[in-house]
Amino acid sequence: MEAYGKILLIAMPAFLLLVLFEKWVGWRKGKDTVRNMDMISSLSSGVTNVTKDVIGLYLVIISYPFLLRNLALIHISNTLIVYIIAFFALDFAGYWVHRLQHVANFFWNGHIVHHSSEEFNLACALRQSISAIVKTFAIFLLPAALLGVPYEVIAIVAPLHLFAQFWYHTQHIGRMGFLEKIIVTPSHHRVHHAINKEYIDKNYGQIFIFWDKWFGTFQEELPDVPPVYGITRPVRTWNPIKINFQHVWLLIQDAWRTNSWKDKFTLWFRHTGYRPADVAAKYPVYKIEDVYHFEKYNKPTSPALNAWSWIQLLMILVFISYMFGNIALINNLDKTYIIWYGGFIFLSVYALTDLMDRNASAIAWEFIRSGLGLYFLFRQNDWFGASTYLPVIKFILAGYFIISIFITGWFVMKHRKEDQQMKLAV
Repeated sequence: MEAYGKILLIAMPAFLLLVLFEKWVGWRKGKDTVRNMDMISSLSSGVTNVTKDVIGLYLVIISYPFLLRNLALIHISNTLIVYIIAFFALDFAGYWVHRLQHVANFFWNGHIVHHSSEEFNLACALRQSISAIVKTFAIFLLPAALLGVPYEVIAIVAPLHLFAQFWYHTQHIGRMGFLEKIIVTPSHHRVHHAINKEYIDKNYGQIFIFWDKWFGTFQEELPDVPPVYGITRPVRTWNPIKINFQHVWLLIQDAWRTNSWKDKFTLWFRHTGYRPADVAAKYPVYKIEDVYHFEKYNKPTSPALNAWSWIQLLMILVFISYMFGNIALINNLDKTYIIWYGGFIFLSVYALTDLMDRNASAIAWEFIRSGLGLYFLFRQNDWFGASTYLPVIKFILAGYFIISIFITGWFVMKHRKEDQQMKLAV
């Protein structure tokens, strides 16, 4: 947990700078692929995902060490060739996990957030799941376990394999010659994120594209079919926490409402998007039929809201960076503090993105979030040991939380007034 936190302290600012660099490149080229609110939503989704991982909010059914202990046919040492084998094994496993997530209703819920952006850019690469709390990945590492690849090797290679999937989420890199035959390129992954009928459910590869070519799921980017991004049942929100549970909530509702007992138990594992006929007829859900003619989600905003959203996001990044850099200190104060801190981060993301959605409930969420922050300050007379570095931190944060409540309230009233004026104008 601490080691991963230290890695993220380096990775997070690097990813943020690359996202902003892509925004600048798009602006210079006259092809901006990064909308402001969409970018903040993507970045905040990344925050929730790494928070979940660092504080360990998941359940492992079968672990790789378990497979290694019980199934290894041979045992090999940590040599360069072993790291290469591990990388290929992880990528092979990643292909099948990714494919499963796309073709089965229940598993799609753990991947939907990654495809939820109606743009395609580096920021959307950071949209990762918090709803997939059951880890099933290890079973697909069976070949590595049989070969006796040490767990320590997998633990080192896995983050590298994950981070190596970031760069190809961009529209600013075209075809890459002979590399198109070997690795996943931006062109391949644009196809994967597209909802055009020619492209949907293709190119599951994470690093190497030959898995798709071998197993029949490859599709090249066609010059006369420009990719359209998103999902066919659009999420219509900037809130990544809501996005993470929208699909499974629909499945729960469908299972409850259908009169078919068979569907109640089987709809979870039917093909992605499947709904019982009786429920689909009575409770229709909007689905994009013409991918070239639909309105992207784009709630009205203002320079003030854009600026405040960035201030809040940067504050969230400060809070989470402190947590990642001081996990041991926080745990030494109280073993439960790391969970409370994670909850505070989740509340912060929810309150911010609820305001971006122009929901009146944003003030309630901000009051709960800032109230929790003030409670921590009052109870500890500190912020989880931060006074060691900055003695006046409790006064700075107390002022910030109070100001945040008032500014959020001002925006909620402003948006309510604007919405009423728009209704009268119509």
